[in-house]
Amino acid sequence: MKKRALGKTGLEVSEIAFGGVEIGMPYGFGIHSEAEMLQEKDAIRLLCLALDRGITFYDTARMYGQSESLIGKAFKDKRDQVIISSKCRHLRRSDGSLPNDSELPEIISTSLEESLRELQTDYLDLFMLHQADVAILENEAIREAFLRLKASGKVRAIGASTYSVEETTLAIEDPAWEVVQLPFNLLDQRQGSLFRQAEIHGVGIVIRSVLLRGLLSDRGKNLPQPLLAIEQHIQSYSQLAENGDMDLPTLAIKFALAFPEVSSVLVGIDKESYLLHALAAGKGTMLNKRQIDEAKALAYPDPEFINLPVWDRNGWLT
Repeated sequence: MKKRALGKTGLEVSEIAFGGVEIGMPYGFGIHSEAEMLQEKDAIRLLCLALDRGITFYDTARMYGQSESLIGKAFKDKRDQVIISSKCRHLRRSDGSLPNDSELPEIISTSLEESLRELQTDYLDLFMLHQADVAILENEAIREAFLRLKASGKVRAIGASTYSVEETTLAIEDPAWEVVQLPFNLLDQRQGSLFRQAEIHGVGIVIRSVLLRGLLSDRGKNLPQPLLAIEQHIQSYSQLAENGDMDLPTLAIKFALAFPEVSSVLVGIDKESYLLHALAAGKGTMLNKRQIDEAKALAYPDPEFINLPVWDRNGWLT
């Protein structure tokens, strides 16, 4: 497994990162309950296998159910071999409001302490804002709270998980944030316009949603009526993948890795077969310029429609 620099943090991470949400809670297309998830011993075995196969970067969050606990149990005696990233609790209340500036530092600090306890470690390699919208990124109390935690030594680097181009731009231009985790995939390539800017500012880029919760795989078939146009567009990648002697998820992962500014690509893994597939996609021949250009040209024409939280709320991913 190759490694890349995580911006200017001084950290090196595996090109493929283990996305920990699927082992921690029901998540992804067609997963409805804990009964369909891995049992604890199987999840720990999968995490250890991933490390044995060269994946050193593990992404989790306070909001990912049992994910932190499982990662902690798997790596408590191998802490120096892994880079662990976790995200703060959501800062917005259920009514959408933010707590007062006087309350926010305690909420953030408490969230970190909870993560450290579950992960069985005394430091995080990367601590990130979760769902960092514009108001959160512009909030000085939040920014200063994260900087203090880094100064304390409990956090080696800080970053922000964003959704929109506007949010990512704010994070990149603020010298406090060293890493941005953002959505990017064959269908939705909008954030690619910021890759060069991030590199100039020394900000590490971690890509998520590379498979769109499995839609850019065999799961992207027989979708509900509102997503039929998405399903039809996904089929347009088939010829490109076949011409390169690969399947669709391999094409999707190789496309994300084709950008040198990208530090790592998160792949949600809750089966050994998914792990082995992701490892294989990260190895071997990368896409050539013609393949990259063709994939760029196949971006979905209405990327604003690609909004997984909205699809979730509408029940289109069940």
